[in-house]
Amino acid sequence: MTGSASDKALLRPHIYSSQTKKRLEKQFKDPADPLRLVIVRDMWLTGFDAPCVHTMYVDKPMKGHNLMQAIARVNRVFKDKQGGLVVDYIGIGNELKAAMKEYTASKGRGKPTVDAHEALSLMLEKLDVLGAMLHGFDWSAFKTGGHSTLAGAANHVLGLPSTSKDKNGKPVRDGKKRFADAALALSKAFSLCCTLDEAKALRDQVAFMQAVKVILTKRDITQQKKTDEQREAAIRQIINGAVVSDTVVDIFDAVGLEKPNIGLLDDEFLAQVKNLPERNLAVELLERLLEGEIKSKFATNIVQEKKFSDLLSNVITRYQNRSIETAQVMEELVEMAKKFREAANRGAELGLSDDEVRFYDALATNESAVKELTDETLKKIAHELTENLRKNITVDWAQRESVRATLRLMVKRILRKYKYPPDLQDAAVELVLQQAETLGESWNT
Repeated sequence: MTGSASDKALLRPHIYSSQTKKRLEKQFKDPADPLRLVIVRDMWLTGFDAPCVHTMYVDKPMKGHNLMQAIARVNRVFKDKQGGLVVDYIGIGNELKAAMKEYTASKGRGKPTVDAHEALSLMLEKLDVLGAMLHGFDWSAFKTGGHSTLAGAANHVLGLPSTSKDKNGKPVRDGKKRFADAALALSKAFSLCCTLDEAKALRDQVAFMQAVKVILTKRDITQQKKTDEQREAAIRQIINGAVVSDTVVDIFDAVGLEKPNIGLLDDEFLAQVKNLPERNLAVELLERLLEGEIKSKFATNIVQEKKFSDLLSNVITRYQNRSIETAQVMEELVEMAKKFREAANRGAELGLSDDEVRFYDALATNESAVKELTDETLKKIAHELTENLRKNITVDWAQRESVRATLRLMVKRILRKYKYPPDLQDAAVELVLQQAETLGESWNT
């Protein structure tokens, strides 16, 4: 609060110095700081911006510009926050409508707020939709069933009959998208009515549906991000008694598997996945594993990254279009995982460094070149290209055409030296330079 020397003794302890006020302001703006509640008077309006603030309790008459500034403190976009909550103790509804008419382009038309009971109606509707999608699966023990119930529900959703078709008129597996869309709408509605007793009574069911959605949609298993709370904020918002704890809902936990050393994808783990009773969820798990591994292991190998991404996309597309069934897609994904493992470990077999393998792959994309040249010759070219490009690449070479031209000539000279087929040289040169570009950043660090 603002103050002066004439203030009563009762108020003086609450009138802080400028330095203290700045410190408190900084603390309040930090979502991780334990300072969660402040009482202000005639402060923190003009220019104050704290997106994480979500609730304002009003017991002071306000109108016009001051009122608009006040409620704007809680309507800023922040992570999963769906809207701000204004708890009105004094009755500012009419003043708010007048202020909206004066200070917004809507001129008083439309609704400045969302009624909590309307949000509750939407929440109940979406909960009913999600319950209907789980028809045929017994989730009545969701409060005590733990991860096995979550896994069963997710598996059921993945196996739902198609309701949409692709451009060729073939049915497409769309259960996951339909469930995720409805669960997202459920979460948004719940966040706007969670203070109502009717909503609180259903928070466990909301938590369960949101947890199933997380299992169905969470990506990037190989490199867990510490900011997963953004996806699970709706669960954590469901205070005491929620089904799901603060920890990340993980697909491995759900199906009862130990998270593997992802770099290995060994036969024992692949066999475990293959034999999971939740067949649809097993396909989803293996797809995500492979997708993450391709990005992780082959991020700087453009040939292998494209090869395995295309293979994975082809298999999953056929599965989504119901051209192949679950058993067949599992077989193909397991085989792909084995091929991936072999490809990732070829360096030791070829006697090449990781960077040399990348250029070797770029040279070996053309089968006729592989037939005309021996494997040893390709390895020599890869070694020489790696050595020369590493020496000559500069930080900004990709943006400087003169430098690129020089490197292009150098690559051509090396290819001619080893009699790389002339009709294939231009394509090989461009692919080699593309590969060099993906490695440039790591080489310059």
